[in-house]
Amino acid sequence: MHPSSKTQAPNNATSWSPASWRSRPIVQAPSYDDKAALAAVEARLHRYPPLVFAGEARRLKARLAAASRGEAFVLQGGACAESFDEFTADIVRDTFRVILQMAVVLTFAAKVPVIKIGRMAGQYAKPRSSPTETVGDVTLPIYRGDIINGPDFTADARRADPARMETGYFQSAGAMNLLRAFASGGYANLHEVHRWNLSFVERSPLAERYRHLAERIDETLSFLRACGFDGSASQIDETEFYTSHEALLLPYEQAFARVDSTSGDYYGCSAHFLWIGDRTRQPDGAHVEFLRGVQNPIGIKVGPTTTVDDLERLLEILNPKDEAGRITLISRMGVDKVHNHLPPLLDAVNKTGRTVTWICDPMHGNTITTTHKIKTRSFDSVLGEILGFFEVFEAAGRRPGGIHLEMTGQDVTECVGGAQRLTESDLSSRYTSFCDPRLNAEQSLEIAFLLAHELTERRSGK
Repeated sequence: MHPSSKTQAPNNATSWSPASWRSRPIVQAPSYDDKAALAAVEARLHRYPPLVFAGEARRLKARLAAASRGEAFVLQGGACAESFDEFTADIVRDTFRVILQMAVVLTFAAKVPVIKIGRMAGQYAKPRSSPTETVGDVTLPIYRGDIINGPDFTADARRADPARMETGYFQSAGAMNLLRAFASGGYANLHEVHRWNLSFVERSPLAERYRHLAERIDETLSFLRACGFDGSASQIDETEFYTSHEALLLPYEQAFARVDSTSGDYYGCSAHFLWIGDRTRQPDGAHVEFLRGVQNPIGIKVGPTTTVDDLERLLEILNPKDEAGRITLISRMGVDKVHNHLPPLLDAVNKTGRTVTWICDPMHGNTITTTHKIKTRSFDSVLGEILGFFEVFEAAGRRPGGIHLEMTGQDVTECVGGAQRLTESDLSSRYTSFCDPRLNAEQSLEIAFLLAHELTERRSGK
């Protein structure tokens, strides 16, 4: 990667620059009091090494292109918003581990490679529905994620502090170091991951439902072992793992817009995969303007308020050459809306002939607030939207591209339901998210096994 975006003119820079977003209307942006301190942090970040590399982003784009053809399946998962205080090797490892476990089950059922993407190593900013929060007679800026301000309800914590961007960078770099080591250092060994799944099956209340699938995977791995694939081969011992986050905090993203020395193109080097949220996808807005100029694969959240006209316009702005793997549309409708709102959008994109990868986010459309004012999500609603998403694609004669989950490897109690039968009364015991509720490790694996069962049944015509 070229160390400075100022020293080489990129191929895709016609009327675009890393700073051109600054002339566009922007939403969900924090207000920094000290502009000089902000500029100084941005300048330092721009000198720091990139977190990912252009070649890795291109490889992911090729994998996502395969998913758009039904030749791969996307599994994207991780925290709603990562916390600086929860930056430990155990937390990074446990979330990575659960994603690997889910991927093994889904690979066996889908019969295609699973592309593993973590909402990790940079998912520190969060869009919010209101700019302020009021408690009693006090109104303060809303908490926007640790890279911007703090969750404590004090004036000092809620002040947007540019120094937090630097902390975010160093923690992201540390997480990337761990993820690369886990992915290539033997921790991802396929036989070991399957043993973890066997342990999960044995302790699950739904063990009988899962045991048959687990035994079939075990038979396949035993066959591979007999053929000489004993874990020493890189295909068995290592895995590809990519990182992602919402490109929300544009001063930070601009600092990592770097020119690739081999292609002359700009890439956003803060993560392999960047996405635009449901609140920041205005075609003339700053976030769309920034992402149209970086060549990473990018996602667009698509919700009930998305219009056909806006979606078609976004596809033209962000992918005018219709490059396969460039655009992933992330459907987030809600279990009660997916059958009505998704088909017209799917049909409209199909009629354009454009190549996109569709994946399902069953989390954001299914958030509810309990009588005690605790945000939660129902396991049944999450699973119901995934199955509804698959039904819409089956009716259209298309293969869905994957799923996108807010989840953690920790034993939290933030979503109700699942085999553990968590109820509202359980939520307060281990509720640690400062933003949205996450599936815990057991619930995430349940989703994988139940979805695998559904995929297997559909393929067999039952």
